Amino acid sequence: MEVDVADIKRHNSFTSPNIRRAPISKRVGRERCHSYNAQDSKKPGSRLQPTKMSFRVVRSSKFRHVYGQALKREQCYDNIRVSKSSWDSTFCAVNPKFLAIIVESAGGGAFIVLPHNKVGRIPADHPLVGGHKGPVLDIAWCPHNDNVIASGSEDCVVKVWQIPDGGLSRTLTEPVVDLVYHQRRVGLVLWHPTAQNVLLTAGSDNQIAIWNVGTGEVLISLDCHPDLIYSACWNWTGSKLLTTCRDKKIRIIDPRKGEVESEAIAHEGSKASRAIFLKHGLVFTTGFSRMSERQYSLRTPDALNEPIVTVEIDTSNGVMFPLYDPDTNLIYLCGKGDSVIRYFEVTPEPPFVHYINTFQTPDPQRGIGMMPKRGCDVATCEIAKFYRLNNSGLCQVISMTVPRKSELFQEDLYPDTLSDEASLTADEWLAGEDAEPCTMSLKERALLVQGGYVAGRSTTLTVTKRNALATPRDRERDKEPERSPTPAARDAPPAAATPPPAFTAMVEKQLSDLVEEIRKLKSVIVKQENRIRALEATVKAGLAPPAPSPPAPSPPSPPNNHDDAMAPDEV
Repeated sequence: MEVDVADIKRHNSFTSPNIRRAPISKRVGRERCHSYNAQDSKKPGSRLQPTKMSFRVVRSSKFRHVYGQALKREQCYDNIRVSKSSWDSTFCAVNPKFLAIIVESAGGGAFIVLPHNKVGRIPADHPLVGGHKGPVLDIAWCPHNDNVIASGSEDCVVKVWQIPDGGLSRTLTEPVVDLVYHQRRVGLVLWHPTAQNVLLTAGSDNQIAIWNVGTGEVLISLDCHPDLIYSACWNWTGSKLLTTCRDKKIRIIDPRKGEVESEAIAHEGSKASRAIFLKHGLVFTTGFSRMSERQYSLRTPDALNEPIVTVEIDTSNGVMFPLYDPDTNLIYLCGKGDSVIRYFEVTPEPPFVHYINTFQTPDPQRGIGMMPKRGCDVATCEIAKFYRLNNSGLCQVISMTVPRKSELFQEDLYPDTLSDEASLTADEWLAGEDAEPCTMSLKERALLVQGGYVAGRSTTLTVTKRNALATPRDRERDKEPERSPTPAARDAPPAAATPPPAFTAMVEKQLSDLVEEIRKLKSVIVKQENRIRALEATVKAGLAPPAPSPPAPSPPSPPNNHDDAMAPDEV
């Protein structure tokens, strides 16, 4: 389409001083979407006739009409004292079983854990998870165990908690394991996407520690950042690590070697930036320009210095958190203090990052959490679900839906998604092995629970595996290896349960002792019954009872047929 510059200048949005000019990206979109056709405006009464007819093909995408809808207030969570910490964190973590929110707590740090069916107004005395001596800064659910959550705090300690099915009935203060390494506050906790029980923590001491939570030991420590670490993200297989730092640089690190493979300046602004790995290896970053305008950019790992796309969004002060859905290649930008959620689609065609739409709410958001795809409702074509924390204490649930008329399972919207099974053990990953994440089909393994579809395995998931957060004392007592079962071993049919020989011998001895004791009791009962009958016969005959004689030796044990001679109520 040909655009006349003179006609563009005549448009009031470009000439009126009272109207604020839109950002560059929006102006370009406006130029593409509106027709500024040449016309002869000098002749009075002349009809406006376009000089050229143009055809513009609309980009084809199944997500062009994705819309967000907030659930009713009675279906949300109210009366939550959200943390007032100034740390740039989402303050919220969610999985198909529970919702966890960092809250204000006197005398230390705590967070609340709610089952998804406990909606409405939350009582002020609801049980908390409170064992930290300082405010909690970040929380993260384990992707391979829906009952396990990790928390980092200002007390320099990382704690891993076991949440019982159904939620908490009393305040939980005893963690499964304490991870002590950092010398300053811990503001970032991140689980490994493929290896079981591998947890990354980053503190204000500029250190990164990678833990084996099953043993409570530090596997790797990284000291390659000169300043505060803002964010960290694993790639799709968990072989590389992407970090952002206060020195304005993003770094791609090989965590097992401890080497920085590449680094570059992400954004010129001094405020906090974020970076994530996309599924196919690209790097998406958010940050601020030198003029404090919020930006996002798309880069390739081998050319971090040369972004493919850099777009300015607005001039707000809130840090933008990119939330990524690898199944649909959608990125949701949620800024702290914003009242909107913008979402984009990443494609191989220019301009590579396509703006789709904006979800608008009247209240600014304090934090936000994104539900894994296992917890979305496939019956309503829900592709994402967000939990927004407002300053008023309301946790608002927002559903992102693709409009479809059919009620059948939409296979194009729901490819195989991440499951709750681990591909590797911690030892295998540390030895240098890499593997794709385990996936599952929402059509075959979905089970309707509380309006959302979760894997049937997760509804009965309990921490019974030896590698699932067993303490060193438990391993010494059990004398069993820590190695977790592989997915093939988990899928194999269980072997027949056979008790050990020592246990069988002990049970047989107890049974024989019990039978012998019962036989003796029956013998005493028969002897006393015979004596009572003899005394009754003597009294009836009017004779004095004979003088007591020394006790005679007890008669031999009667045979088993004496049981039939006893009265029915004697036993």
